[in-house]
Amino acid sequence: MKEWKKNYDLYLLLVPAAVFFIVFAYVPMGGLVIAFKDYNLFRGLWGSDWSGLANFREMFSIPEFFRITRNTLLLNLLGLIVCFPAPILLALMLNEVRSRSLKKISQSMLYLPHFMSWIVLGGIVYAVLSPKYGVINQILRWLGMKEIYFMADQTWWIITYTLSAVWQSAGWGTIIYLAAITAIDPALYEAASIDGAGRIRKIASVTLPSIMPTIVILFILAVGNMVSIGIEQPLALANSVVSNVSEVISTYVYRVGIKQGEFGLTTAVGMVQSVINLCLVVAANHFAKRAGGEGLW
Repeated sequence: MKEWKKNYDLYLLLVPAAVFFIVFAYVPMGGLVIAFKDYNLFRGLWGSDWSGLANFREMFSIPEFFRITRNTLLLNLLGLIVCFPAPILLALMLNEVRSRSLKKISQSMLYLPHFMSWIVLGGIVYAVLSPKYGVINQILRWLGMKEIYFMADQTWWIITYTLSAVWQSAGWGTIIYLAAITAIDPALYEAASIDGAGRIRKIASVTLPSIMPTIVILFILAVGNMVSIGIEQPLALANSVVSNVSEVISTYVYRVGIKQGEFGLTTAVGMVQSVINLCLVVAANHFAKRAGGEGLW
């Protein structure tokens, strides 16, 4: 109580954030009750009949369920392997750039894709990889090679999906790591220089260990989204030819839940997805603490 009285002005600053999360994050969770109901849009949330676990049983009987779960896990796993280290490498490289103007220009160029919608980015990807007019296939033809149908071949579509995610997010992700790098005590670099360490040795012995807590926390958060995937990128890049690998849980929920009105079923899918993500966050946090003593809590 003494602590509250002493720092009441600081706690008051938390009120807007707390109200925001209560209204927009916790109150909407009441809608999860739809997963246990035979939801009727005209009878409303509380007027609809209870259906028990019928929506969950139907979820596991859907022929596409295991395919969309496999696609979601595969794309997220590739994202974790390829997209997660990308901002770390970019931040380390930008930190070694000595020209301030070149550093600012590079950062601005890298941040730019983050501010563009996936509709625009998807259009750019389709234009660049077009079999007839795309610059990549024109270069391949100039080299005497056959054109590649990037967006119509399942393997090339997965590669394109992963690399386009790196292009869109890596630059923005460097902000956190660059902020962590700027907080490193310069005396550590001076001590390393006195010991004769070069740039690579300083990165390995000073920079990386210093930003390791930040890396661990962001890794735990990334693992916690292994069963989730945003809807914008799959919708922007997918097409009917590669639907076997491009349809994920979020696009299925949109297609079936919104377009076909299967609210109970898709709420059950989303609820299972969230529970698995929560378990993954707890497990990743536990293993991270056991491995290095760092974690979210």
